[in-house]
Amino acid sequence: MMAKTRVLVADDHTMIRQGLISILRAQDEFEVVGEAKDGNEAVEKALGSRPDVVVLDLSMPRLNGLEAARRIRKALPRTRILVLTMHDDEEYVLRTVRAGASGYVVKDGAASELVAAIRAVSAGQGYFGPQASRALADTYERGGLAPDDPYERLTAREREVFQLLVEGRTNAQVAEILFISPKTVDNHRTHLMARLGVHSTAELIRFAARRGLLA
Repeated sequence: MMAKTRVLVADDHTMIRQGLISILRAQDEFEVVGEAKDGNEAVEKALGSRPDVVVLDLSMPRLNGLEAARRIRKALPRTRILVLTMHDDEEYVLRTVRAGASGYVVKDGAASELVAAIRAVSAGQGYFGPQASRALADTYERGGLAPDDPYERLTAREREVFQLLVEGRTNAQVAEILFISPKTVDNHRTHLMARLGVHSTAELIRFAARRGLLA
């Protein structure tokens, strides 16, 4: 008997997450080994269960899907990451590929596409839906390189601080969540805003919104 593909599902919307799990459990070839409601939980549960595939939403609280993908990919290079998102813009596709995703499916697709995507990435192939494929094709036609993204120059800690700040947390709250001092939070805040070229919390939130990093 062929081993089942072990899947972890991460999405901050309970109804969507449960719907995805129901779709997968209806297929004999998949075993859902866990679910997560934010990026931090996705990383923790991936490290604990070591799934074959992580189905990952981009816009999640505490730690967004891009950063969760980077951490899972680094810690578990054999685990394949399939991004499932509402966004089909070229910049989202390219950032997820850079973060280590093997596939990209837009949420308005059919359930059959999700199943096909998991089958493909678990077999070591890439899977990009029609919108994502067009975006990648356009990029390669222009020379294969996308413009530099300042967000990717942030350190892992700066990305954590970034995510919590755009969720409306104060420096004191960020310090408590990350177990660091408020002064350290303030230093990270200053550095990341300079790297991103923004000068206020409002600009920081607009930056996150443009990139689909708000839950």
